[in-house]
Amino acid sequence: MAAFSATHCRSYSYSHSSSINGGQNQRFSFSSFSRLSVPAKAIRNSHQTVVLMQDGVVATKVTPVEKETPKEKLKDELLSVTSTKEWDEKAGFDSNENESTVSITVVGASGDLAKKKIFPALFALYYEDCLPKHFTIYGYARSKMTDAELRNMVSKTLTCRIDKRENCSEKMDQFLKRCFYHSGQYDSEENFAQLDKKLKRHEGGRVSNHLFYLSIPPNIFVEAVKCASSSASSGNGWTRVIVEKPFGRDSESSAVLTKSLKQYLTEDQIFRIDHYLGKELVENLSVLRFANLIFEPLWTRQYIRNVQIIFSEDFGTEGRGGYFDNYGIIRDIMQNHLLQILALFAMETPVSLDAEDIRNEKVKVLRSMRPLRLEDVVIGQYKSHSKGGVTYPSYTDDKTVPKDSLTPTFAAAALFIDNARWDGVPFLMKAGKALHNKGAEIRVQFRHVPGNLYNRNFGTDLDRATNELVIRVQPDEAIFLKINNKVPGLGMRLDRSNLNLHYAARYSKEIPDAYERLLLDAIEGERRLFIRSDELDAAWALFTPVLKELEEKKIIPESYPYGSRGPVSAHYLAARYNVRWGDLDIEQ
Repeated sequence: MAAFSATHCRSYSYSHSSSINGGQNQRFSFSSFSRLSVPAKAIRNSHQTVVLMQDGVVATKVTPVEKETPKEKLKDELLSVTSTKEWDEKAGFDSNENESTVSITVVGASGDLAKKKIFPALFALYYEDCLPKHFTIYGYARSKMTDAELRNMVSKTLTCRIDKRENCSEKMDQFLKRCFYHSGQYDSEENFAQLDKKLKRHEGGRVSNHLFYLSIPPNIFVEAVKCASSSASSGNGWTRVIVEKPFGRDSESSAVLTKSLKQYLTEDQIFRIDHYLGKELVENLSVLRFANLIFEPLWTRQYIRNVQIIFSEDFGTEGRGGYFDNYGIIRDIMQNHLLQILALFAMETPVSLDAEDIRNEKVKVLRSMRPLRLEDVVIGQYKSHSKGGVTYPSYTDDKTVPKDSLTPTFAAAALFIDNARWDGVPFLMKAGKALHNKGAEIRVQFRHVPGNLYNRNFGTDLDRATNELVIRVQPDEAIFLKINNKVPGLGMRLDRSNLNLHYAARYSKEIPDAYERLLLDAIEGERRLFIRSDELDAAWALFTPVLKELEEKKIIPESYPYGSRGPVSAHYLAARYNVRWGDLDIEQ
Protein backbone atom coordinates (compact mmCIF):
# COMPACT_ATOMS: atom_id res chain seq x y z
CA MET A 1 0.00 0.00 0.00
CA ALA A 2 1.36 3.35 -0.92
CA ALA A 3 1.68 5.86 1.82
CA PHE A 4 -0.14 9.16 2.27
CA SER A 5 1.26 12.36 0.86
CA ALA A 6 3.89 14.22 2.80
CA THR A 7 2.47 16.51 5.47
CA HIS A 8 3.73 18.45 8.42
CA CYS A 9 0.80 17.28 10.62
CA ARG A 10 2.11 13.92 11.74
CA SER A 11 4.53 11.35 10.47
CA TYR A 12 3.33 7.99 9.28
CA SER A 13 5.29 4.89 8.48
CA TYR A 14 4.06 1.95 6.51
CA SER A 15 5.64 -1.38 5.73
CA HIS A 16 5.26 -3.44 2.61
CA SER A 17 5.88 -7.18 2.70
CA SER A 18 6.79 -9.03 -0.50
CA SER A 19 8.05 -12.46 -1.33
CA ILE A 20 11.36 -12.22 -3.10
CA ASN A 21 14.61 -14.14 -3.42
CA GLY A 22 13.22 -17.63 -3.62
CA GLY A 23 10.13 -16.94 -1.52
CA GLN A 24 11.80 -15.55 1.62
CA ASN A 25 9.68 -12.92 3.30
CA GLN A 26 11.43 -9.53 3.21
CA ARG A 27 9.98 -6.32 4.67
CA PHE A 28 10.47 -2.91 3.09
CA SER A 29 9.79 -0.05 5.50
CA PHE A 30 9.54 3.47 4.22
CA SER A 31 8.21 6.83 5.34
CA SER A 32 5.18 8.39 3.76
CA PHE A 33 7.42 11.27 2.81
CA SER A 34 9.45 9.04 0.45
CA ARG A 35 9.00 9.80 -3.23
CA LEU A 36 9.60 6.18 -4.15
CA SER A 37 6.89 3.55 -4.29
CA VAL A 38 8.00 0.11 -5.49
CA PRO A 39 5.43 -1.63 -7.68
CA ALA A 40 4.60 -5.12 -6.50
CA LYS A 41 5.13 -6.36 -10.05
CA ALA A 42 8.65 -4.96 -9.97
CA ILE A 43 9.73 -7.22 -7.14
CA ARG A 44 7.75 -10.33 -8.01
CA ASN A 45 10.56 -11.92 -10.06
CA SER A 46 12.52 -14.11 -7.65
CA HIS A 47 15.64 -13.96 -9.84
CA GLN A 48 16.19 -10.23 -9.37
CA THR A 49 17.96 -8.40 -6.56
CA VAL A 50 16.16 -5.08 -6.17
CA VAL A 51 18.12 -2.05 -4.95
CA LEU A 52 16.29 1.11 -3.87
CA MET A 53 18.40 4.14 -4.76
CA GLN A 54 18.09 7.49 -2.94
CA ASP A 55 17.31 9.34 -6.15
CA GLY A 56 14.24 7.26 -6.83
CA VAL A 57 15.84 5.01 -9.47
CA VAL A 58 15.40 1.27 -9.27
CA ALA A 59 18.50 -0.70 -10.27
CA THR A 60 18.66 -4.46 -10.58
CA LYS A 61 21.29 -7.10 -10.93
CA VAL A 62 19.81 -9.65 -13.33
CA THR A 63 20.70 -13.33 -13.01
CA PRO A 64 20.32 -15.08 -16.38
CA VAL A 65 17.72 -17.80 -16.36
CA GLU A 66 16.71 -20.27 -18.95
CA LYS A 67 13.64 -19.70 -21.12
CA GLU A 68 13.23 -16.09 -20.09
CA THR A 69 10.11 -14.79 -21.80
CA PRO A 70 10.20 -11.63 -23.97
CA LYS A 71 8.00 -9.86 -21.42
CA GLU A 72 10.34 -10.69 -18.52
CA LYS A 73 13.33 -9.62 -20.62
CA LEU A 74 11.67 -6.28 -21.37
CA LYS A 75 10.98 -5.75 -17.66
CA ASP A 76 14.58 -6.49 -16.74
CA GLU A 77 15.91 -4.06 -19.33
CA LEU A 78 13.53 -1.31 -18.26
CA LEU A 79 14.25 -1.80 -14.56
CA SER A 80 17.97 -1.31 -15.07
CA VAL A 81 17.68 2.18 -16.50
CA THR A 82 14.38 3.79 -15.51
CA SER A 83 12.52 5.14 -12.53
CA THR A 84 9.50 3.22 -11.25
CA LYS A 85 7.06 5.65 -12.86
CA GLU A 86 8.74 5.41 -16.26
CA TRP A 87 8.92 1.61 -15.89
CA ASP A 88 5.18 1.40 -15.34
CA GLU A 89 4.42 3.68 -18.27
CA LYS A 90 6.69 1.88 -20.76
CA ALA A 91 5.70 -1.60 -19.66
CA GLY A 92 2.02 -0.74 -19.64
CA PHE A 93 1.41 -1.53 -16.00
CA ASP A 94 -0.98 0.45 -13.78
CA SER A 95 0.90 1.89 -10.81
CA ASN A 96 -2.40 3.04 -9.22
CA GLU A 97 -2.93 -0.37 -7.69
CA ASN A 98 0.08 0.27 -5.46
CA GLU A 99 -1.27 3.59 -4.13
CA SER A 100 -4.06 4.13 -1.65
CA THR A 101 -6.95 6.53 -1.56
CA VAL A 102 -9.46 7.50 1.14
CA SER A 103 -13.12 8.01 0.30
CA ILE A 104 -14.92 9.98 3.02
CA THR A 105 -18.73 9.80 2.92
CA VAL A 106 -20.68 12.19 5.13
CA VAL A 107 -24.02 10.45 5.65
CA GLY A 108 -26.55 13.17 6.44
CA ALA A 109 -24.64 15.80 4.48
CA SER A 110 -27.51 18.28 4.39
CA GLY A 111 -27.74 18.57 8.19
CA ASP A 112 -26.39 21.31 10.43
CA LEU A 113 -23.58 19.21 11.93
CA ALA A 114 -22.22 18.35 8.50
CA LYS A 115 -22.40 21.93 7.25
CA LYS A 116 -21.09 23.66 10.37
CA LYS A 117 -18.52 21.17 11.63
CA ILE A 118 -17.62 18.20 9.44
CA PHE A 119 -17.02 19.85 6.05
CA PRO A 120 -15.15 22.82 7.62
CA ALA A 121 -12.99 20.38 9.61
CA LEU A 122 -12.17 18.40 6.48
CA PHE A 123 -11.25 21.59 4.64
CA ALA A 124 -9.02 22.71 7.53
CA LEU A 125 -7.19 19.37 7.34
CA TYR A 126 -6.81 19.80 3.59
CA TYR A 127 -5.55 23.37 4.00
CA GLU A 128 -2.90 22.18 6.43
CA ASP A 129 -1.91 19.31 4.07
CA CYS A 130 -3.05 16.74 6.60
CA LEU A 131 -5.22 14.66 4.27
CA PRO A 132 -3.85 11.88 2.07
CA LYS A 133 -2.64 12.73 -1.42
CA HIS A 134 -5.60 10.87 -2.95
CA PHE A 135 -8.98 11.46 -1.32
CA THR A 136 -12.59 12.04 -2.30
CA ILE A 137 -15.44 13.43 -0.21
CA TYR A 138 -19.04 12.45 -0.87
CA GLY A 139 -22.11 13.91 0.72
CA TYR A 140 -24.97 11.42 1.07
CA ALA A 141 -28.49 12.39 2.09
CA ARG A 142 -32.12 12.04 1.04
CA SER A 143 -32.31 15.59 -0.29
CA LYS A 144 -32.07 15.99 -4.05
CA MET A 145 -28.95 17.95 -4.83
CA THR A 146 -26.33 18.24 -7.55
CA ASP A 147 -22.57 18.31 -7.01
CA ALA A 148 -22.61 22.04 -7.74
CA GLU A 149 -25.36 22.66 -5.20
CA LEU A 150 -23.46 20.73 -2.53
CA ARG A 151 -20.30 22.71 -3.25
CA ASN A 152 -22.21 25.96 -3.01
CA MET A 153 -23.75 24.91 0.32
CA VAL A 154 -20.39 23.81 1.74
CA SER A 155 -18.52 26.89 0.50
CA LYS A 156 -20.67 29.14 2.71
CA THR A 157 -19.32 27.52 5.88
CA LEU A 158 -15.65 27.16 4.99
CA THR A 159 -13.08 29.44 6.57
CA CYS A 160 -9.30 29.52 6.81
CA ARG A 161 -9.62 30.17 10.56
CA ILE A 162 -7.82 33.46 10.12
CA ASP A 163 -9.14 35.59 7.27
CA LYS A 164 -6.87 36.48 4.37
CA ARG A 165 -4.57 33.52 4.85
CA GLU A 166 -2.26 32.65 2.00
CA ASN A 167 -3.89 30.98 -1.03
CA CYS A 168 -7.13 30.49 0.88
CA SER A 169 -9.52 30.92 -2.05
CA GLU A 170 -7.33 28.75 -4.25
CA LYS A 171 -7.29 25.99 -1.64
CA MET A 172 -11.07 26.23 -1.26
CA ASP A 173 -11.56 25.76 -5.00
CA GLN A 174 -9.27 22.73 -5.01
CA PHE A 175 -11.06 21.24 -2.01
CA LEU A 176 -14.54 21.79 -3.42
CA LYS A 177 -13.55 20.03 -6.66
CA ARG A 178 -13.05 16.90 -4.57
CA CYS A 179 -16.55 17.14 -3.04
CA PHE A 180 -19.43 15.30 -4.69
CA TYR A 181 -22.98 14.38 -3.82
CA HIS A 182 -25.17 11.29 -4.04
CA SER A 183 -28.84 11.29 -3.12
CA GLY A 184 -30.23 8.16 -1.53
CA GLN A 185 -32.24 6.62 1.26
CA TYR A 186 -30.43 5.63 4.44
CA ASP A 187 -31.96 2.14 4.39
CA SER A 188 -31.44 1.38 0.69
CA GLU A 189 -28.70 -1.09 -0.23
CA GLU A 190 -29.30 -0.23 -3.88
CA ASN A 191 -28.60 3.47 -3.25
CA PHE A 192 -25.40 2.65 -1.36
CA ALA A 193 -24.36 0.30 -4.18
CA GLN A 194 -24.78 3.21 -6.62
CA LEU A 195 -22.62 5.33 -4.32
CA ASP A 196 -19.99 2.59 -4.30
CA LYS A 197 -19.81 2.64 -8.11
CA LYS A 198 -19.15 6.38 -8.01
CA LEU A 199 -16.48 5.91 -5.36
CA LYS A 200 -14.73 3.26 -7.46
CA ARG A 201 -14.57 5.61 -10.44
CA HIS A 202 -12.76 8.21 -8.32
CA GLU A 203 -10.49 5.61 -6.75
CA GLY A 204 -9.09 4.69 -10.14
CA GLY A 205 -7.87 1.21 -9.26
CA ARG A 206 -6.00 2.31 -6.14
CA VAL A 207 -6.21 0.53 -2.80
CA SER A 208 -9.47 1.97 -1.47
CA ASN A 209 -10.22 2.95 2.13
CA HIS A 210 -13.75 3.97 3.08
CA LEU A 211 -14.70 6.24 6.00
CA PHE A 212 -18.40 6.83 6.70
CA TYR A 213 -19.43 9.62 9.08
CA LEU A 214 -22.98 9.03 10.36
CA SER A 215 -24.33 12.53 10.91
CA ILE A 216 -27.89 11.22 11.18
CA PRO A 217 -30.45 10.50 13.95
CA PRO A 218 -29.55 7.45 16.06
CA ASN A 219 -32.75 5.60 15.15
CA ILE A 220 -31.39 5.02 11.62
CA PHE A 221 -27.76 4.22 12.53
CA VAL A 222 -28.17 0.48 12.15
CA GLU A 223 -29.93 0.55 8.78
CA ALA A 224 -27.32 2.92 7.36
CA VAL A 225 -24.48 0.76 8.68
CA LYS A 226 -26.07 -2.38 7.27
CA CYS A 227 -26.38 -0.84 3.81
CA ALA A 228 -22.92 0.75 3.84
CA SER A 229 -21.31 -2.47 5.05
CA SER A 230 -23.01 -4.75 2.53
CA SER A 231 -22.97 -2.46 -0.50
CA ALA A 232 -20.19 0.13 -0.13
CA SER A 233 -17.39 -1.49 1.88
CA SER A 234 -13.84 -1.36 0.59
CA GLY A 235 -12.78 -4.51 -1.23
CA ASN A 236 -9.05 -4.21 -0.66
CA GLY A 237 -8.55 -1.62 2.11
CA TRP A 238 -10.20 -0.67 5.39
CA THR A 239 -13.78 0.41 6.13
CA ARG A 240 -14.53 2.53 9.22
CA VAL A 241 -17.69 4.17 10.54
CA ILE A 242 -17.83 7.23 12.81
CA VAL A 243 -20.95 7.18 14.98
CA GLU A 244 -22.19 10.41 16.58
CA LYS A 245 -23.75 10.43 20.03
CA PRO A 246 -26.17 9.74 21.59
CA PHE A 247 -25.26 6.07 21.91
CA GLY A 248 -28.63 5.04 23.30
CA ARG A 249 -30.68 6.49 26.17
CA ASP A 250 -29.68 4.00 28.90
CA SER A 251 -27.80 0.76 29.45
CA GLU A 252 -30.37 -1.40 27.67
CA SER A 253 -30.78 0.70 24.53
CA SER A 254 -27.03 1.26 24.32
CA ALA A 255 -26.39 -2.50 24.51
CA VAL A 256 -28.96 -3.13 21.77
CA LEU A 257 -27.33 -0.49 19.55
CA THR A 258 -23.85 -1.95 20.10
CA LYS A 259 -25.05 -5.50 19.41
CA SER A 260 -26.84 -4.36 16.23
CA LEU A 261 -23.81 -2.47 14.92
CA LYS A 262 -21.58 -5.47 15.57
CA GLN A 263 -23.73 -7.59 13.26
CA TYR A 264 -22.16 -5.66 10.39
CA LEU A 265 -18.94 -4.19 11.82
CA THR A 266 -16.15 -5.29 14.12
CA GLU A 267 -15.34 -3.20 17.20
CA ASP A 268 -12.19 -1.92 15.47
CA GLN A 269 -14.32 -0.49 12.66
CA ILE A 270 -16.63 1.48 14.99
CA PHE A 271 -15.43 4.96 16.01
CA ARG A 272 -17.80 6.41 18.63
CA ILE A 273 -17.03 10.11 18.56
CA ASP A 274 -17.20 12.45 21.52
CA HIS A 275 -15.94 15.77 20.18
CA TYR A 276 -14.98 16.98 23.66
CA LEU A 277 -12.15 14.44 23.70
CA GLY A 278 -10.66 16.23 20.70
CA LYS A 279 -10.39 19.59 22.45
CA GLU A 280 -6.86 20.87 22.96
CA LEU A 281 -7.01 21.21 26.75
CA VAL A 282 -8.59 17.77 27.19
CA GLU A 283 -5.80 16.34 25.03
CA ASN A 284 -3.34 18.17 27.26
CA LEU A 285 -4.64 16.55 30.45
CA SER A 286 -2.38 13.51 30.28
CA VAL A 287 0.61 15.66 29.23
CA LEU A 288 0.08 18.02 32.15
CA ARG A 289 -0.05 15.15 34.58
CA PHE A 290 2.38 12.53 33.25
CA ALA A 291 5.03 14.83 31.72
CA ASN A 292 5.42 17.14 34.75
CA LEU A 293 6.96 15.74 37.90
CA ILE A 294 5.39 18.37 40.15
CA PHE A 295 1.79 17.27 39.47
CA GLU A 296 1.80 13.46 39.64
CA PRO A 297 2.66 13.25 43.39
CA LEU A 298 -0.14 15.73 44.15
CA TRP A 299 -2.76 13.81 42.13
CA THR A 300 -4.14 11.91 45.14
CA ARG A 301 -6.62 12.10 47.99
CA GLN A 302 -3.81 13.27 50.31
CA TYR A 303 -3.54 16.63 48.54
CA ILE A 304 -6.73 17.15 46.52
CA ARG A 305 -9.84 18.23 48.40
CA ASN A 306 -12.29 18.10 45.49
CA VAL A 307 -12.45 18.18 41.70
CA GLN A 308 -15.07 20.18 39.79
CA ILE A 309 -15.97 19.66 36.13
CA ILE A 310 -18.19 22.51 34.97
CA PHE A 311 -20.00 23.05 31.68
CA SER A 312 -22.24 26.04 30.98
CA GLU A 313 -23.96 27.58 27.99
CA ASP A 314 -25.40 31.09 27.92
CA PHE A 315 -28.19 30.14 25.50
CA GLY A 316 -31.18 27.81 25.61
CA THR A 317 -32.32 25.09 23.25
CA GLU A 318 -33.07 27.71 20.56
CA GLY A 319 -35.27 25.56 18.33
CA ARG A 320 -33.50 22.27 19.12
CA GLY A 321 -35.94 21.49 21.89
CA GLY A 322 -37.50 18.59 20.03
CA TYR A 323 -34.22 16.67 20.04
CA PHE A 324 -33.10 17.85 23.46
CA ASP A 325 -36.38 17.00 25.20
CA ASN A 326 -35.87 13.33 24.39
CA TYR A 327 -32.50 13.23 26.17
CA GLY A 328 -32.02 16.09 28.65
CA ILE A 329 -28.81 17.60 29.99
CA ILE A 330 -27.61 14.48 31.84
CA ARG A 331 -27.63 12.29 28.73
CA ASP A 332 -26.58 15.09 26.42
CA ILE A 333 -23.59 16.41 28.39
CA MET A 334 -22.82 14.67 31.67
CA GLN A 335 -22.92 10.97 30.76
CA ASN A 336 -20.51 11.47 27.85
CA HIS A 337 -18.53 14.75 27.69
CA LEU A 338 -18.00 15.35 31.41
CA LEU A 339 -17.64 11.71 32.40
CA GLN A 340 -15.01 11.19 29.71
CA ILE A 341 -13.05 14.17 31.05
CA LEU A 342 -13.33 12.73 34.57
CA ALA A 343 -12.00 9.34 33.42
CA LEU A 344 -9.01 10.93 31.69
CA PHE A 345 -8.32 13.10 34.72
CA ALA A 346 -8.52 10.31 37.30
CA MET A 347 -7.00 7.33 35.48
CA GLU A 348 -3.80 5.62 36.56
CA THR A 349 -0.64 5.90 34.47
CA PRO A 350 -1.18 3.75 31.36
CA VAL A 351 1.43 1.20 30.27
CA SER A 352 1.97 3.21 27.07
CA LEU A 353 0.26 5.80 24.88
CA ASP A 354 -1.27 3.02 22.84
CA ALA A 355 -5.02 3.46 22.41
CA GLU A 356 -5.95 0.24 24.18
CA ASP A 357 -3.69 0.92 27.16
CA ILE A 358 -5.28 4.34 27.68
CA ARG A 359 -8.82 3.05 27.21
CA ASN A 360 -8.14 0.19 29.63
CA GLU A 361 -7.27 2.70 32.37
CA LYS A 362 -10.36 4.79 31.66
CA VAL A 363 -12.57 1.73 31.99
CA LYS A 364 -10.98 0.91 35.37
CA VAL A 365 -11.91 4.38 36.64
CA LEU A 366 -15.51 4.08 35.48
CA ARG A 367 -15.90 0.64 37.02
CA SER A 368 -14.51 1.94 40.32
CA MET A 369 -17.13 4.65 40.60
CA ARG A 370 -19.92 4.50 43.16
CA PRO A 371 -23.40 4.28 41.59
CA LEU A 372 -25.12 7.66 41.61
CA ARG A 373 -27.80 8.22 44.23
CA LEU A 374 -30.81 10.43 43.69
CA GLU A 375 -29.89 12.55 46.73
CA ASP A 376 -26.56 13.38 45.09
CA VAL A 377 -28.23 14.83 41.98
CA VAL A 378 -29.89 18.22 41.46
CA ILE A 379 -31.90 18.99 38.34
CA GLY A 380 -33.27 22.29 37.06
CA GLN A 381 -35.11 23.84 34.13
CA TYR A 382 -34.74 27.45 33.02
CA LYS A 383 -37.69 29.80 33.11
CA SER A 384 -38.42 33.11 31.43
CA HIS A 385 -36.54 36.14 32.65
CA SER A 386 -36.43 39.83 31.73
CA LYS A 387 -33.19 41.77 31.87
CA GLY A 388 -32.24 45.12 30.39
CA GLY A 389 -35.57 45.43 28.64
CA VAL A 390 -35.12 42.03 26.94
CA THR A 391 -37.34 39.07 27.78
CA TYR A 392 -35.70 35.67 27.49
CA PRO A 393 -38.00 32.66 26.92
CA SER A 394 -38.45 29.68 29.21
CA TYR A 395 -37.59 26.16 28.08
CA THR A 396 -41.24 25.25 27.56
CA ASP A 397 -41.77 28.38 25.43
CA ASP A 398 -39.90 26.51 22.69
CA LYS A 399 -42.61 25.36 20.26
CA THR A 400 -40.91 21.97 19.84
CA VAL A 401 -41.09 21.26 23.60
CA PRO A 402 -44.24 19.94 25.39
CA LYS A 403 -45.67 22.49 27.83
CA ASP A 404 -45.58 19.96 30.69
CA SER A 405 -42.03 18.78 30.01
CA LEU A 406 -39.97 17.71 33.04
CA THR A 407 -36.75 17.39 31.04
CA PRO A 408 -33.85 18.97 32.97
CA THR A 409 -31.81 21.70 31.28
CA PHE A 410 -29.46 21.82 34.28
CA ALA A 411 -27.96 19.09 36.43
CA ALA A 412 -25.37 18.90 39.21
CA ALA A 413 -24.04 15.68 40.70
CA ALA A 414 -21.55 14.47 43.29
CA LEU A 415 -19.62 11.38 42.21
CA PHE A 416 -17.06 9.24 44.03
CA ILE A 417 -14.32 6.88 42.89
CA ASP A 418 -13.81 4.03 45.32
CA ASN A 419 -10.16 3.23 44.76
CA ALA A 420 -6.93 3.84 46.69
CA ARG A 421 -6.06 7.07 44.89
CA TRP A 422 -9.41 8.87 45.11
CA ASP A 423 -11.25 7.37 48.08
CA GLY A 424 -13.39 10.09 49.70
CA VAL A 425 -12.64 12.86 47.17
CA PRO A 426 -15.88 14.36 45.79
CA PHE A 427 -15.96 14.86 42.03
CA LEU A 428 -18.63 17.49 41.43
CA MET A 429 -20.14 17.95 38.00
CA LYS A 430 -22.57 20.51 36.77
CA ALA A 431 -23.89 21.31 33.34
CA GLY A 432 -26.60 23.65 32.19
CA LYS A 433 -28.15 25.75 29.48
CA ALA A 434 -29.26 29.39 29.68
CA LEU A 435 -26.74 30.20 32.41
CA HIS A 436 -24.79 33.40 33.08
CA ASN A 437 -21.81 32.51 30.88
CA LYS A 438 -20.46 30.03 28.36
CA GLY A 439 -17.53 27.84 29.26
CA ALA A 440 -16.10 24.50 30.26
CA GLU A 441 -13.42 23.99 32.86
CA ILE A 442 -11.83 21.58 35.31
CA ARG A 443 -11.09 22.95 38.78
CA VAL A 444 -8.83 21.09 41.19
CA GLN A 445 -9.07 22.47 44.72
CA PHE A 446 -6.24 21.40 47.00
CA ARG A 447 -6.40 20.88 50.75
CA HIS A 448 -5.54 23.56 53.30
CA VAL A 449 -1.96 23.86 54.45
CA PRO A 450 -1.68 22.02 57.82
CA GLY A 451 -0.98 24.46 60.64
CA ASN A 452 -0.93 27.36 58.21
CA LEU A 453 0.85 30.30 59.85
CA TYR A 454 -0.94 32.84 57.70
CA ASN A 455 -4.59 31.91 58.21
CA ARG A 456 -5.31 35.14 60.07
CA ASN A 457 -4.03 37.16 57.12
CA PHE A 458 -6.94 35.79 55.08
CA GLY A 459 -9.56 36.41 57.73
CA THR A 460 -12.11 33.66 58.26
CA ASP A 461 -12.48 32.60 54.60
CA LEU A 462 -10.24 29.55 54.53
CA ASP A 463 -11.46 28.64 51.02
CA ARG A 464 -9.54 31.63 49.75
CA ALA A 465 -6.31 30.29 51.27
CA THR A 466 -6.23 27.02 49.29
CA ASN A 467 -4.39 26.44 46.05
CA GLU A 468 -6.46 25.75 42.95
CA LEU A 469 -5.48 24.44 39.52
CA VAL A 470 -7.87 25.56 36.76
CA ILE A 471 -7.90 24.04 33.27
CA ARG A 472 -10.13 26.16 31.07
CA VAL A 473 -11.24 23.95 28.18
CA GLN A 474 -13.20 26.64 26.38
CA PRO A 475 -13.41 29.47 25.47
CA ASP A 476 -10.14 31.39 25.78
CA GLU A 477 -8.15 28.27 26.63
CA ALA A 478 -5.83 28.55 29.62
CA ILE A 479 -4.21 26.73 32.52
CA PHE A 480 -3.60 28.66 35.71
CA LEU A 481 -2.57 27.83 39.25
CA LYS A 482 -3.81 29.97 42.10
CA ILE A 483 -1.17 30.51 44.76
CA ASN A 484 -0.93 32.56 47.94
CA ASN A 485 1.43 35.49 47.65
CA LYS A 486 2.59 38.41 49.78
CA VAL A 487 1.47 41.82 48.59
CA PRO A 488 4.54 44.09 48.17
CA GLY A 489 4.94 46.52 51.07
CA LEU A 490 6.04 46.84 54.68
CA GLY A 491 3.02 45.01 56.05
CA MET A 492 2.14 41.32 55.88
CA ARG A 493 -0.88 41.16 53.64
CA LEU A 494 -1.54 38.13 51.42
CA ASP A 495 -3.56 37.75 48.28
CA ARG A 496 -4.10 35.11 45.64
CA SER A 497 -2.16 35.31 42.39
CA ASN A 498 -2.33 33.28 39.20
CA LEU A 499 0.54 31.47 37.56
CA ASN A 500 -1.04 31.73 34.15
CA LEU A 501 -0.57 29.87 30.87
CA HIS A 502 -2.85 31.74 28.52
CA TYR A 503 -2.83 29.91 25.21
CA ALA A 504 -3.62 32.92 23.03
CA ALA A 505 -0.70 34.84 24.53
CA ARG A 506 1.75 31.93 24.60
CA TYR A 507 1.09 30.34 21.20
CA SER A 508 0.66 32.23 17.96
CA LYS A 509 -0.74 29.19 16.17
CA GLU A 510 -4.51 28.95 16.26
CA ILE A 511 -6.02 25.94 18.04
CA PRO A 512 -7.58 23.32 15.74
CA ASP A 513 -11.23 22.46 16.09
CA ALA A 514 -11.90 19.19 17.93
CA TYR A 515 -13.47 17.63 14.84
CA GLU A 516 -10.25 18.16 12.89
CA ARG A 517 -8.23 16.09 15.35
CA LEU A 518 -10.83 13.33 15.57
CA LEU A 519 -11.37 13.06 11.81
CA LEU A 520 -7.62 12.82 11.27
CA ASP A 521 -7.40 10.14 13.97
CA ALA A 522 -10.18 8.12 12.32
CA ILE A 523 -8.43 8.29 8.94
CA GLU A 524 -5.21 7.10 10.55
CA GLY A 525 -6.92 4.41 12.63
CA GLU A 526 -5.91 6.03 15.94
CA ARG A 527 -8.59 5.00 18.47
CA ARG A 528 -7.23 6.64 21.62
CA LEU A 529 -9.88 9.42 21.68
CA PHE A 530 -12.80 7.23 20.66
CA ILE A 531 -15.03 5.32 23.06
CA ARG A 532 -14.81 1.54 23.32
CA SER A 533 -17.96 -0.55 23.87
CA ASP A 534 -17.06 -1.69 27.40
CA GLU A 535 -16.26 1.92 28.31
CA LEU A 536 -19.70 2.92 27.07
CA ASP A 537 -21.32 0.13 29.10
CA ALA A 538 -19.58 1.28 32.28
CA ALA A 539 -20.62 4.90 31.71
CA TRP A 540 -24.27 3.98 31.24
CA ALA A 541 -24.22 1.65 34.27
CA LEU A 542 -23.30 4.67 36.40
CA PHE A 543 -26.13 6.94 35.21
CA THR A 544 -28.97 4.62 34.16
CA PRO A 545 -30.38 3.86 37.66
CA VAL A 546 -30.70 7.53 38.64
CA LEU A 547 -32.13 8.47 35.22
CA LYS A 548 -34.84 5.82 35.59
CA GLU A 549 -35.63 6.96 39.12
CA LEU A 550 -35.97 10.58 37.98
CA GLU A 551 -38.39 9.59 35.23
CA GLU A 552 -40.39 7.02 37.19
CA LYS A 553 -40.89 9.35 40.16
CA LYS A 554 -41.52 12.30 37.82
CA ILE A 555 -39.16 14.53 39.78
CA ILE A 556 -39.96 18.17 39.02
CA PRO A 557 -36.87 20.20 38.07
CA GLU A 558 -36.16 23.32 40.12
CA SER A 559 -36.76 26.50 38.10
CA TYR A 560 -33.96 28.98 37.58
CA PRO A 561 -34.05 32.28 35.65
CA TYR A 562 -32.59 32.43 32.16
CA GLY A 563 -29.09 33.91 32.49
CA SER A 564 -28.63 33.02 36.17
CA ARG A 565 -26.11 30.74 37.88
CA GLY A 566 -28.57 27.84 38.06
CA PRO A 567 -30.76 26.36 40.80
CA VAL A 568 -30.04 27.25 44.42
CA SER A 569 -30.07 23.54 45.33
CA ALA A 570 -26.78 23.06 43.44
CA HIS A 571 -25.05 25.21 46.09
CA TYR A 572 -26.55 23.12 48.90
CA LEU A 573 -25.32 19.95 47.18
CA ALA A 574 -21.76 21.31 47.06
CA ALA A 575 -21.97 22.58 50.67
CA ARG A 576 -22.95 19.09 51.86
CA TYR A 577 -19.43 17.98 50.89
CA ASN A 578 -17.79 21.17 52.18
CA VAL A 579 -17.28 22.47 48.65
CA ARG A 580 -17.94 25.85 47.08
CA TRP A 581 -18.33 26.00 43.29
CA GLY A 582 -15.18 27.54 41.89
CA ASP A 583 -16.90 29.42 39.10
CA LEU A 584 -18.62 31.62 41.69
CA ASP A 585 -15.27 33.20 42.55
CA ILE A 586 -15.12 36.82 41.42
CA GLU A 587 -11.45 36.33 40.57
CA GLN A 588 -11.98 34.74 37.17
